Amino acid sequence: MLLEDVKSSRVDRIVWEGDRLTAFYKDGSRKIATAWQWETDPGGNFYRDLTGTGFSNIEIRKPMISEGMVGLLFTLLLPIAIIVGLWFFLIRPAQSGGNPAINFGRSRARRVNESIPKVTFEDVAGVEEAKQELEEIVDFLKNTKKYVALGAKIPKGVLLTGPPGCGKTHLARAVAGEAGVPFFHISGSDFVEMFVGVGAARVRDLFETAKAHRPSLIFVDEIDAVGRQRGAGLGGGHDEREQTLNQLLVEMDGFDPNTGVILIAATNRPDVLDPALLRPGRFDRQIVVDAPDAKGREQILKIHARGKPLADNVMLNVIAKRTPGFTGADLANTLNEAALLAARRNKSRIEMEDIEEALDRVIAGPQRRSRVVDKKERETIAYHEAGHAVVGELLEHTDPVHKVTILPRGMSLGSTWQLP
Repeated sequence: MLLEDVKSSRVDRIVWEGDRLTAFYKDGSRKIATAWQWETDPGGNFYRDLTGTGFSNIEIRKPMISEGMVGLLFTLLLPIAIIVGLWFFLIRPAQSGGNPAINFGRSRARRVNESIPKVTFEDVAGVEEAKQELEEIVDFLKNTKKYVALGAKIPKGVLLTGPPGCGKTHLARAVAGEAGVPFFHISGSDFVEMFVGVGAARVRDLFETAKAHRPSLIFVDEIDAVGRQRGAGLGGGHDEREQTLNQLLVEMDGFDPNTGVILIAATNRPDVLDPALLRPGRFDRQIVVDAPDAKGREQILKIHARGKPLADNVMLNVIAKRTPGFTGADLANTLNEAALLAARRNKSRIEMEDIEEALDRVIAGPQRRSRVVDKKERETIAYHEAGHAVVGELLEHTDPVHKVTILPRGMSLGSTWQLP
């Protein structure tokens, strides 16, 4: 017992710290134990018995946190830390729209940034009828009273159809630049996910956001990704895409009116869309955006030639005649290829020969310089192409021959071009 060691003068000093006692012996050893192990308690009979022996070298220190207290605090604080962590990483980001897990059902539509340089109707050419129809919608948004006074109602939806590259999305950009109202754009594939209910939730969120900023415009690109005719999927009526389409139909013309929100959609597959989506009251107008004619192509070339230094020998009307069937995207690509060729040749301006070669590259592909053609084969190809040229000149009601070449491009060994 410690008390007996004290009485026998074997203990040099004692440090008393809370419920722990440390006895330092004169021989250099020490013993550490809690008060209950010494069969005593701080301030109890043991302390009186200890001081009663005349032993006074007792140091009483302020008790530190014991291991038991640390464990107790850890047990109490851990659940609180977990709750705070969940709030910080899940609930708080969700309130600010930053958590992808909780935002799973939110719309991915993006609002057009007003600071970005705008595309206007002056930047659109070759689709005059479609531009006129959309200009009327923009005018309604700007001068609503003029139409309301006559009892007119603006179309709830406008469907742009036509081949790829004809300018459907470009027209939508022009509407966004001209309307002066909030403009939201989204792709049809952004609605559909593998999880049931997500697409419908995104449609609801999109229209709720648009209604909060009305009057507003929504543009859905490639709407055939979500608007295909129902009943064709593997899941039947329970297919996620069909549920998304049903929600879109309700939002466009359901029981609750959505006055002030106009939906513009684009597709090159109008034949696969659901009939309920195409009826009046949803898509009141269906505008065909087709490939431009020669005059339209010339106007498009003038727009895409902005910022490109052209030589005096460049004739855009000739290029427009030589490109029947070209869309706006094809014409833009042609002028870009011509600019690249001119830069490759260290020219300061784009010349007609650059555009001619760019046309050949776009239509037939790049020149196959590595292909080896012997003299006999080259002569045969020349006779063949000369025959095309002679027949084209001799026959009536044919387009005049513009160019004959035996340079191989793509899959062809030679070609004869006729200018309409």
